[in-house]
Amino acid sequence: MSIRKRLTPDESRRVALEAARALLIEAGPQAVTLKAVASRVDRTHANLLHHFGSASGLQQALAEHLAATVCASIAEAAVATRAGLGTPGEIVELTFDIMDREGGGALATWMILTGNENALDPIIDMIHSLVDELHPQELTPGAERTMHEATLALVLMALGDAMMGERLAHSLQVPRDTTRDHAEAMLTAAYVKSGYIAG
Repeated sequence: MSIRKRLTPDESRRVALEAARALLIEAGPQAVTLKAVASRVDRTHANLLHHFGSASGLQQALAEHLAATVCASIAEAAVATRAGLGTPGEIVELTFDIMDREGGGALATWMILTGNENALDPIIDMIHSLVDELHPQELTPGAERTMHEATLALVLMALGDAMMGERLAHSLQVPRDTTRDHAEAMLTAAYVKSGYIAG
């Protein structure tokens, strides 16, 4: 894909992040390098270095980009659920897909293994803010804690499933979607308990 034209700094950064996301999905987090992204968007290594500072900076920006994208999608699904137009299962699917098919789980693990775990802080903060925004305390007493616990469990279930769910399910001879099914039941129960949806 050649995009050799004058781009604003924001456009150039966005295009680079989309290329990095494509590389992540196609070849895994180890493929997300400044050189590979620069080649994909027909820019120089120096141009990418200017925008991200380093390979770890690029990976952090990519993780933030993925988190912002998925948080926006989850927010839409949660609002629809609250209005009776969606289900907790849709939120579970979005969360599991970002960790698995979109490479979020592999990227998070790669960042931790390469000593870049602090790059996950903005993602954790973004998820926390999303939960607080979508689940106000006035729903029922204890609703905030209930939803925080449910969110913790959901994210960790999705991360674990992305890392070893397929092989473990095969080994145990259980359906591949077993973890998603348990996550949906857990999240639905939390929503009912918090007063977010009717039981």
